Order: sequence, then C-alpha cells, then structure tokens
Amino acid sequence: MAPLPIRLLRGIPPTFQWPVKFAFYNALAAWILSLVTGNVSQVDRVWTFLPTIYTAYFALLPLWPNKPHGFFWPYVPEAVHPDLVANYSPRALLMFGLVFIWMCRLSYNTWRRGLFNLNDEDYRWAIVRQKIPTWLFQLFNFVFIAFIQNIILFLLGVPTQLAAVQQPSKLSTSDYILAVLALVDIAAEFVSDNQQYSYQTYKRTGVHEQSEWPGARIRWTPADAKRGFLTRGLWAWSRHPNFFCEQSFWVIINLFPLLAPESPRLQSSPMSNITPIWPLLPSIVLCGLFFSSTRFTESISLSKYPEGYRAYQQRVSMFVPFLTPVWGLLLKLQGKKEKVDRLVYGQDVVEEKKTQ
Repeated sequence: MAPLPIRLLRGIPPTFQWPVKFAFYNALAAWILSLVTGNVSQVDRVWTFLPTIYTAYFALLPLWPNKPHGFFWPYVPEAVHPDLVANYSPRALLMFGLVFIWMCRLSYNTWRRGLFNLNDEDYRWAIVRQKIPTWLFQLFNFVFIAFIQNIILFLLGVPTQLAAVQQPSKLSTSDYILAVLALVDIAAEFVSDNQQYSYQTYKRTGVHEQSEWPGARIRWTPADAKRGFLTRGLWAWSRHPNFFCEQSFWVIINLFPLLAPESPRLQSSPMSNITPIWPLLPSIVLCGLFFSSTRFTESISLSKYPEGYRAYQQRVSMFVPFLTPVWGLLLKLQGKKEKVDRLVYGQDVVEEKKTQ
C-alpha cells in the first residue's frame, strides 16, 4: 500500500498536486519554526514570495519535468493533459509577470521596514497572546497563522491555473485592459506605502527625508506627528489605501480567466458542483482576511488614539476612497464636519479650507 501522503495526492487534480504538497510542507515548517523560535511571524516573511511561486508554477507548466528532481522540485504529473505541458498560455505568462512586479514592490517595502529580520514579529500577535490563554493561542497559531494563511497564499495562484487550462492562442482585449488596471493599482499601492513610510520616519525622527519617492514628498508638520496616525495624501481618501489596492490587485488577477473569451472550463474542475463562481474564491477569501485583520488593527489604533481615530473612522472610508466624500456630506448634514475635519486633518487644514 502506498504511503498516506501519496494516497492523498492521488485524489487531487494533477496540476494541483505539487502546489498542494509545497503548501502543506511550508505550513508545517512555519508551525515548527514558530514553536522553536517563539516567533509566529514565519509566514509573514515568505508572504511576498509564495503567491509568485504558485503563479510561476502554473504559468510555466511546460518547463517542469514529469518527476521531481528533489523534494521540493516542481514537477508535472504524467496525468496532466498533453496540451498543458506542450504550450505556454500567454494569459498565464502575463499574469505571472504582473504578480512578479507585485512581489518586487511588496518585498521592497517589507525589506525597508525590517520585516525580513528573523527576530521581528507582527506586533498584533503579541496583543493576541495577551488576550487569550496560551493553549488557545497555540491552537490559533497552528490552525490560522501556519495553515490557513498558507492555504490562502496557495489559492492566489489558482486564477493562473485557470488561465493555463484555457490555452488561449493570443491575449484578448480584456487581458490588456486588466493588465493596465493591475499596473495602475500596483503604482497606487507603491505611493501609499511610500507615504506611510515617510510619515512614520518623520514621526519617529522629526526629520524630513531628502530622497523621498514621488508621491511621498509631503511636508509633515509637528501636528501630524502628534496626531499619531497618517491622514494626508492617499490616506485622506482611504484609511487603508494600501490594503484597498492589495485586495483590488488580486480581484483583477481573478478576473483574467473569468472575463476571457475562452471558457474557464469549470466542468473539468472538481469544485464545479459547488457554484459557477467558485473561481472568485481566492479574492473573496483574501478580502475576508483583510477585513477581519483591519478591524483588529483599527481596534488597536482606537485604543491608542480614542478621539482622533474615531473621528477618522467617521470621516474617511475604511477601504473604498469613493465613499469618503459621502461620509463628509453626511457629517456636514449633521453639523459635525468642521469639528471632525479639525481632529482628522488639523487646525491649519480647516482654516485653509475656510479661506478658499
């Protein structure tokens, strides 16, 4: 009888066998390392790379051998359809290129913030530790931090698998439009990251950096630093513009195979009996993760800056910037806008608006 892992893999569609194996052992390694080091941010350090690895695997199926050359070496089982290992999908290659650019942006931001440091741990995990019993935190670490997060990262590669299965002969109009939207989204997220980094640097040192990236050359004031959180630039329109862009990027990636003229061939999927929109699962799961984690992050900010951050929540949308003018109009109708603007943007901003 074959070993249990081999028998389990046989029940998985051929193109998913290596990614599932890779995700499982990554999750297991992250959990073991968290126990050995006492640091549960092991998945955070590889978050920038894993979606790109899964995307590269599906986009480059013709490149991989039929059998692994090593334990983690990518391979394509012989049961995979011959067309998938004979022809590259231009749509899947385009998606891989976009995800690679996404990886470069996120890796740069992670590096400059020092989060690749093996001793660094997400500050939110320390707060969770204080709020729940040790046994419950360890269960949370095993189930969510190590395994569920790795499952989510694996799911982000699924749209590229669909694009590879479609086997288009050339890119379609929707591919070009979505690619442009994805690049604009990455650029906006890069600007929001730079603005946050610039603000946090000024808040910590009181000094304006001389070599800021475009979009982050904002003249911060002592009032900005005293407030404790960022409310200028893109952050005046969204409380988390970087998170909004991150979710938008993966929604766009999800849409590549769904808006393509070729059928996504859902009938060949083992999940086709669930719902015809199951390919949206990766972005839906990711958005759910961002919403819940952002709620938790904001509860921390609210405890640190109770009056100011509550006003910020009233004035500015959590994610979608187009809703912020609506919140402003509602506050104006209630006669609260001027007071809230003063708390959120500062006295100097309010006075400037009055003179215009």
